[in-house]
Amino acid sequence: MSNTLFISLAVLGILGGVLAVVLYFVAQKFKVEENPLIDEAEACLPGANCGGCGFAGCRALAEACVKQAAEKGNIDGLACPGTDMGKVAAVLGLTAAAFEPKIAVVRCNGSCQNSPSKVHYEGADICAFANTLYAGEGGCSKGCLGLGDCVKKCNFDAIHIDKETGLPVVDPDKCVGCGVCAKNCPRGIIEVRPRGKKDRRVFVCCVNTDKGALVVKNCSVGCIGCQKCLKECPFEAIEMRGNLAYIDPAKCKACGKCVEVCPRGSIHAINFPPRKPKTEDPKVLQGAEPVVKPQPKPEPVEAKTEVKPENTVKA
Repeated sequence: MSNTLFISLAVLGILGGVLAVVLYFVAQKFKVEENPLIDEAEACLPGANCGGCGFAGCRALAEACVKQAAEKGNIDGLACPGTDMGKVAAVLGLTAAAFEPKIAVVRCNGSCQNSPSKVHYEGADICAFANTLYAGEGGCSKGCLGLGDCVKKCNFDAIHIDKETGLPVVDPDKCVGCGVCAKNCPRGIIEVRPRGKKDRRVFVCCVNTDKGALVVKNCSVGCIGCQKCLKECPFEAIEMRGNLAYIDPAKCKACGKCVEVCPRGSIHAINFPPRKPKTEDPKVLQGAEPVVKPQPKPEPVEAKTEVKPENTVKA
């Protein structure tokens, strides 16, 4: 019995050793050499693996940067939202192109006040699930459901649900514009837009493409497609998408004229100073009565005497 056990162990040991040698040579034959710059480039990235760069994770982006740097000599078009790509470029011995910072904006203003509840939802606190069941408590089939899928998916703690309005609020100091919240919103009310000069931006805070009558029925601030903003914009930055106005951030100059003419208050201007009343008289601004300018006195008109012809026949 002992001899049989000894022989079995010896055979297994020899077999294991032979297989280990074979596996070693196979691994050496087919091993893939990895550029050490990938690890250095990955160390410059946040490591959140949010997918905002368009790749599966930070390492995938680092690999793409190293590969493009070797092939094209630049990393143009590759960027991680909220990260200084200059550090990655420096590791690769390059200079990164300027990257326009972006931020997520919530394009829905159907709060509890603007779109009062008509029904009460009882079910799973998942927007994707509730979206398949009903239009929403306020009746708008395109409005925010307020169950917080965007909040759960954000890797930077940059978005929260306001308890008073029931709408998500983006923290501009934490948001990096990765777009994860936008991808996980089943109704597409979150859009990633450029932050704009001086952190100012103008956008239509509505995504409802229904006809005006239906929009008015369910929300007091929804876009009704009246096209007043379209006609007012001097830069052709506004287009109609069905019954919904949309502001192109690439063309918008943030003049604010569309905000003034919108009858529904659907267009929001962020980080703009308050507008002053349109008046030239400083006393009017202080609440004083306007000054009445004296009118010039009319010049006297000389009376003209009617001259009758000499040959007048009287009846």
